[in-house]
Amino acid sequence: MQLHAFVVVELKTREFEPGDAGQLNFYVNLVNDKCKTENDNDTIGLLLCKGKSKVLAEYALKSIKQPVGVRNYQLSKAVPEELTSQLPQIDELENELINQ
Repeated sequence: MQLHAFVVVELKTREFEPGDAGQLNFYVNLVNDKCKTENDNDTIGLLLCKGKSKVLAEYALKSIKQPVGVRNYQLSKAVPEELTSQLPQIDELENELINQ
């Protein structure tokens, strides 16, 4: 079985904040309105944060009708050790963005 849905992934380099849920919900609504066709299921929103308070996340997501989830991530576990030395450092990425 195929899901056939858009997935919006937002990555935060900080702890979860309640306003993040509203921002992600905005993106999900936008994709549903502008990209989704009658053949697609509702867009799924996934918010990845450095950490979260379960209580804050529950209250922030309580009235959102879209399929949205919040999850912690740990970069050191997500990227194999042999690849981490090949990835650019945060300051290198920031400088690249500033100089464009």
